[in-house]
Amino acid sequence: MRLRLALPVLPAASSSRSPRRCLNAPVTDYDVLRVFCAPNGGYGNELGVVRDGSAIPERSDRQAFAAKLGFTETVFVDDPERGVIDIYTPTLRLPFAGHSCVGTAWLLDVPELVTPAGVVGTRLDGEFSWIEALADWAPPCTLRQYATAAEVDDLPVPPPGVGAPPTPFGQWGRIYAWAWEDEPAGRIRARAFPGRGDGIEEDEATAAAALLLTDRLGRALNITQGSGSQILTAPQPGGWVEIGGRVILER
Repeated sequence: MRLRLALPVLPAASSSRSPRRCLNAPVTDYDVLRVFCAPNGGYGNELGVVRDGSAIPERSDRQAFAAKLGFTETVFVDDPERGVIDIYTPTLRLPFAGHSCVGTAWLLDVPELVTPAGVVGTRLDGEFSWIEALADWAPPCTLRQYATAAEVDDLPVPPPGVGAPPTPFGQWGRIYAWAWEDEPAGRIRARAFPGRGDGIEEDEATAAAALLLTDRLGRALNITQGSGSQILTAPQPGGWVEIGGRVILER
């Protein structure tokens, strides 16, 4: 079953994984995924994917659609065979977003994704969907380390706009609060606060920030973020970082 929202009716891209609709017509089909799920399939960050991006060709309409859905990110697929995608938060267009790419890579099962930031390598490995990206593609982020995981758990949501300054794309850099749970094993507890003032006070799973943290620490990480989402990372030669997680088609 597919979700739909109030925009022109156009044929949906074919796939064995069925999409959804929102409740306002005219309609545009989209899928809802949960990305970076826990080992038991719980948690994860919701992602909307419009597999037929031609249904909403204008950027202003895409932005309005993403705001209507209200997910942390919504992806519009402009070429499913080549993996060309366009990414939006409820208020901003993004050149790159890790959680969007991990989820869309799983859904489309393509060898790469083409984003405004650059070409993202992808692979599926058992239960995990992986992407490879550069830390330079991630928006600025304040990586704030705490002494214990309990301190991270107890943090209040900071006011909007607190963190790194706005990027050229107009996005406030998020605060990524983290602490070691088990440093020798590379296990980290983290929470992410986007601070955009768009109704999303905390990201359940944030791959772009995990990418930056992995690049800074220079080692593979196993991150538990939000309520219990899991993000795996591994640095690669040439400044690249792999990011992996479980993806579930929610509806």
